[in-house]
Amino acid sequence: MKLNDLNKEYDLIVAGGGITGAGVFYEAAKKGFKVLLVEANDFAWGTSSRSSKMVHGGLRYLKQGKFLLTKTAVKERERLLKLYPGLVTPLNFIMPVYNNYGPSKSSMKIGLSIYSFMAKEKQHKTYTKDEAFEKVPALRDENLVSAVGFKDAQVDDARLVLRIIQQGCRCGGTAMNYTKVVGFQRNRKGHLAAVNMSDEKGSLCVETKTKVLINATGAYAEQLHPSPMKGFHIRPLRGSHLVFPKSVFPLDRVVSFIHPKDLRPVFLFPWEGSVFLGTTDVDHDQSLKMEPFMRMKEADYLMEGLNYILPDLNLSLNDCVSSLAGVRPVLSKKKKAASKESREHVIWKDKGLITVTGGKLTTFRILANDALKAAKSYLPEPVSQSGETKNNNIIYNKELHISKEMKKRVLGRYGRHKFQIIQQYDEHLFKPIENTNTLWAEIRYAAEHENIVHLSDLLLRRVRIGLLLPGGGRDLLDQVETLCKPHLSWTNKKWEAEKKAYKILWETVYSPPNKRKGALI
Repeated sequence: MKLNDLNKEYDLIVAGGGITGAGVFYEAAKKGFKVLLVEANDFAWGTSSRSSKMVHGGLRYLKQGKFLLTKTAVKERERLLKLYPGLVTPLNFIMPVYNNYGPSKSSMKIGLSIYSFMAKEKQHKTYTKDEAFEKVPALRDENLVSAVGFKDAQVDDARLVLRIIQQGCRCGGTAMNYTKVVGFQRNRKGHLAAVNMSDEKGSLCVETKTKVLINATGAYAEQLHPSPMKGFHIRPLRGSHLVFPKSVFPLDRVVSFIHPKDLRPVFLFPWEGSVFLGTTDVDHDQSLKMEPFMRMKEADYLMEGLNYILPDLNLSLNDCVSSLAGVRPVLSKKKKAASKESREHVIWKDKGLITVTGGKLTTFRILANDALKAAKSYLPEPVSQSGETKNNNIIYNKELHISKEMKKRVLGRYGRHKFQIIQQYDEHLFKPIENTNTLWAEIRYAAEHENIVHLSDLLLRRVRIGLLLPGGGRDLLDQVETLCKPHLSWTNKKWEAEKKAYKILWETVYSPPNKRKGALI
């Protein structure tokens, strides 16, 4: 769909195609509202493709005494595990306990017992020192007392956003990437009356009537709706990760540890055939107009923590494949250290303009429904509670000789479209791309069906090989072009321009900081 093909009026418009905007969009469409979602860049372009990939049960909130928040997060985690098997997956954690720094064994045991109680099943285990070494052989030995293990979950964050948006579309909603809200109009009483939107190039602008605009643009929220809370403003905080090949340290669980410098929690975790190390928590000192990137200082901080907790690995930044940085929107007076800021969400209301910001990936549905409650007086009565239309006429008559793991992966990432993918593609496409878990079939499917505007959409968000392979997979770009060319209406000139732009983007934003040149270090 093109911008000038949109309807002239909607019950509500959602600005922002991250996890919060996607959640609002789906919940609104499910209720039968006539809803439009627009995203200025690509779906999940911002923080929602740059997270730590974890669906947390909120264990860290216990330390802050926020028991209700932990209980809510645990409940939402369990709901997501049931709804999206193969996409949201269980993950084991292990945290070494030392007698000279970090939380004590007794405090961890108390916290985890409460955590298990809220989850209604035992979620933790205590390991002896010897057992800890069996699970993580390279652990720092000095002052090690024991370790604790606990359960949580993991997700491909960008794919979760896409699945939720696609569910909203099947419920009757309309979603468009590379479409930006550039302004809005109010009536004589000051109530929202219309929204102005433009395409990526700014060459086309349309005005669409609506009584509700839900601003879910994250760190950009104040560009549409300045904070009404005196002294409080959006404080963009950057969280960055380093990505290593799995071969440097194969993991089957997350190693959670306390950084010796500032006693912040840091994680080393397996994801999509690679190992991620993160995250940092610093003020974002870069322009919001460009993609965020990791600073060398952040990389040094993470490596300092890694080499302290796993000293015998002898890893360096030279072993790193890529880096990833995201920006968290936090409402703040800037009187606290970045890592101590509250991550709870807030909602502002202004006569039809509803802003929702903050919050966590795990609890996105709570944010979405809170935003819709805030907009209730401007919305018509819901006309449906039935959810997405079901198609019970799917014929599954082609059995490929692919593993159960591959089938589970396709189910998790594509839901009901699993059948379409398995029916449509040949077995040779159900092969992993190099040492990743990504299948060639996923690239072809995305090119055919998932609103690809730029090559970076395909390689950094629809699939994630731009994060997982050296050079962002630049050696595979010709193969990607051959596979996708029949499904993207790009000229040869466009393909060459996209490949060049992708290489430049990767080098300046996603490469390891020690391998960059110039100012972006």
